[in-house]
Amino acid sequence: MRVAVGMLWLLALWGHPKAQGSCPSQCSCSLHILGDGSKARTVVCSDPDMTLPPASVPPDTSRLRLERTAIRRVPGEAFRPLGRLEQLWLPYNALSELSALMLRGLRRLRELRLPGNRLATFPWAALKDAPQLRLLDLQANRLSAVPPEAARFLGNLTFLDLSNNQLMRLPQELLATWAHVQTGPFLPGHRTKLVLGLQDNPWACDCRLYDLALFLEGWAPNLAFIEARLKCASPRSLAGVAFSQLELRKCQSPELRPGVASVRSPLGSAVLLRCGATGVPGPEMSWRRANGRPLNGTVHQEVSSDGTSWSLLGLPAVSPLDSGDYVCQAKNFLGVSETVIKLAITEPPASTERSGSPGALWARTAEEAEAAAYNKMVARHVPDIPGPAVLATGPPVPNMKGELTLQHFQMGIPGERTSGPAGRQEARMVRSLKVVGDTYQSVTLVWKTPQAGNTTSFSVLYTVFGQRNMRRVAVQPGKTSVTIHGLAPKTKYVACVCVWDLVPQKEQCVIFSTDEVVDAEATQQLINVVVISVAVVIALPLTVLVCCGAVQRRCHKCHTGGAAEATGAYVSLERLGHSEDGSEELSQHSLSEADRLLSARSSLDSQVLGTRGGRRINEYFC
Repeated sequence: MRVAVGMLWLLALWGHPKAQGSCPSQCSCSLHILGDGSKARTVVCSDPDMTLPPASVPPDTSRLRLERTAIRRVPGEAFRPLGRLEQLWLPYNALSELSALMLRGLRRLRELRLPGNRLATFPWAALKDAPQLRLLDLQANRLSAVPPEAARFLGNLTFLDLSNNQLMRLPQELLATWAHVQTGPFLPGHRTKLVLGLQDNPWACDCRLYDLALFLEGWAPNLAFIEARLKCASPRSLAGVAFSQLELRKCQSPELRPGVASVRSPLGSAVLLRCGATGVPGPEMSWRRANGRPLNGTVHQEVSSDGTSWSLLGLPAVSPLDSGDYVCQAKNFLGVSETVIKLAITEPPASTERSGSPGALWARTAEEAEAAAYNKMVARHVPDIPGPAVLATGPPVPNMKGELTLQHFQMGIPGERTSGPAGRQEARMVRSLKVVGDTYQSVTLVWKTPQAGNTTSFSVLYTVFGQRNMRRVAVQPGKTSVTIHGLAPKTKYVACVCVWDLVPQKEQCVIFSTDEVVDAEATQQLINVVVISVAVVIALPLTVLVCCGAVQRRCHKCHTGGAAEATGAYVSLERLGHSEDGSEELSQHSLSEADRLLSARSSLDSQVLGTRGGRRINEYFC
């Protein structure tokens, strides 16, 4: 009875104007008697026109609820006078900014609820002013990330709700903070130590989510989730897939594959530089030159079956300007790894008579510049044999049966033109090398040797265009043509003709394709067939008409038998003959001559009758 009277007195005292004079006008205040006999004041403000927290909140307030208002920000130290505040609820307002000093003086605060606001960031460092805080509710906001330093201020929490935000991943530091809760001792009969709410976030399921997925798999009795079945939102191929079904790999920084450190390549050749690297996620590969010059090539990226990322840098027709260091870089979010490949361009050696700088070797005169342009096309096929010839692997004179002796040799690096008496004599011997096509499998070469003797032996060197191994055909002395058999159809070749054991020059080489001449001959044959067909179509009806007319007349003559009718039925035939003095004259045939022309005698009989007095008469037949 005394307890009931005391409670009625307290409520009457709370309802007295003097007792609640400190309660804000836009809010409602109430008093609660706790189990230990102490009283707790609760202030609730839900005015939709309120834009700032009220300033006249009673200092003995232990629960403050500001909900569904127009409050956009909380000024610094706005709640500092409320030293006895244990629960601060700010749900479903328009909050977009919180001060780092908002919790200053709230040493007894145990719950902070901020659901349903517009917070894109949260002042995690402000939590150090609330050492007794155990519950933090941030659901349904716009948080896109939790910084690693936030882990230092979340160690005392037993409830954390980050659901329905824009989180794609969590820092490893925060997962490490929760790990000790997962592995700590659990006493039966006690409440769960930590409750987490992580659902309804757009999780990006890549290697950075590996630790979180592993953390969710290691369930422990002292760890609970509001919703344990988390799902991926990206990439698109994994959208909607549960974490429990993922097979993620742990992130790794880029690691370059060992490879060549230097490359040497002849001038004018194509160079391919390769660089490989591994990492999770797959690193981005790029090339650059150490001297800052632009790349003179194309880059191709590919991924091998073992997950290695490869970058291929292709340099076509390298020049001395392409020499230098090339840097290959592999990069992902964990770091960068680089390697350097040195490219050296080798030039043909200079001759003893023309010494000088290497750059002047290819462009001393206009005539040499033109030769260098041609040699870029056939240089890799013409061997450089400055000393004794390496072609003497067979007899210098072919056998008498005329068989073609084929031999192989390895190409060297092309050099300058052969100088000296032997080179000048060689240049004078072979002229006007031409190709005459025969079939798809053979070709005929023809050349001129105005100053060569009948005892001079020639060699024909040929190979598929682009290959370095050439074959040699020995030609019999005195011959200036040769037919090469066994060629591949529709294939490009290069062939050179020179005196046995000497080096061919550019004017003694020719590039040909086995399909060009044959296609030309096939085209000419097709034209002939078309012309003949058209002629037959046009001439055949006329021929049939004339023959039918002649047969009808002959039959008519046989039935009538009159010579006079024959005379009237045919026109007088005229011929162009030669008079006795050698002049041409137009004479008229007699009736018997006309009969002879239309008779059925053979052409031999006509020739006999057409010869008179030892002089042949030029007759024209229809």
